Amino acid sequence: MRTPMRSTISFICLLLVSLTGCSADQYSYNDGVKVQTSANATPRFAFVTNGVADFWILAGKGVEDAASDLGIDASFHMPPDGLADQKRIIEDLMVKGVNGIAVSPIDPVNQTPFLDRIAEQTLLITHDSDAPDSQRICFVGVDNYEAGRMCGELVQEALPDGGKVAIFVGRLEQDNARLRRQGVIDQILGREWDSTRYDKPGEVISGNGFEVVATLTDQFDMAKGKANVEDILSRHDDIAGCIGLFAYNTPLILEALEQSGRIGKVQVISFDEDERTLQGIIDGTVHGTVVQNPYEYGATSMRLLKALAAGDRSGIPADGILKIPARVIRKAEVESFRMDIRKKLGK
Repeated sequence: MRTPMRSTISFICLLLVSLTGCSADQYSYNDGVKVQTSANATPRFAFVTNGVADFWILAGKGVEDAASDLGIDASFHMPPDGLADQKRIIEDLMVKGVNGIAVSPIDPVNQTPFLDRIAEQTLLITHDSDAPDSQRICFVGVDNYEAGRMCGELVQEALPDGGKVAIFVGRLEQDNARLRRQGVIDQILGREWDSTRYDKPGEVISGNGFEVVATLTDQFDMAKGKANVEDILSRHDDIAGCIGLFAYNTPLILEALEQSGRIGKVQVISFDEDERTLQGIIDGTVHGTVVQNPYEYGATSMRLLKALAAGDRSGIPADGILKIPARVIRKAEVESFRMDIRKKLGK
């Protein structure tokens, strides 16, 4: 299997060389926060992800393009070792005196005090996954509960008579994963919209002809992610559908199904735009996927931070959520979607 980490790290090494810069420092005040600016008035911003995955390559390209267009210095960071590594990266950025940080918090509940301390010292926004109780200025990303319900609609299409399904995701500490999962469950069970509802993992959830037998997490460990699928396949001969909620989950599902001889016999429903997922849709082994727009996460975050550094808050919605719409990709949309990705990547 082509590992996400190897290809992504290679890209990021090149990206960091092209994005980062340094100069003497001075200070200004914007949004009540002391903002460090370079003597040549070139602001410096950072984009921090929640882990290492191919999904983030497009976000990195968005950061790169925005940095070039806006005349800013920008850096891109992926924490390979989870929460502690993300915290270390952010602390290092503060020492370097960046003007602002866009981060996808790994554990927003427990990170909120830390994020609040960062927000007192620099401009802080979140992307991809929110920390709604923190002092972040704005969230950039999809409505993950709504996107989860869109994924649930794909499950209903793939399994019109219902059946047993399992959900696979990196971690549930993240706000986006929790909301996404709940949206899927609420949709297939025919429930009313309520993004505050939360079904605890570990419990079998059933209704409307569906049974969610398990939600399994892997903490971005690819071997664990694949083993989770293998475990479900061995314990549930009658499993009807596998739902992958992080970009790498669906390729791991496909690998496990292929090796068990059950490819095409179990419906696969996806989230995000991994190339192996898109090819699976073409081949008929994946029913469809709900995609975000990671390129815009990167580009929009940089545009917003530059505006905030200049004291311009006009781009922030009243609710503090700058929504980037999700969309559904079925077989008919794959090629045009691929072309758009290649264009953004300069291929």
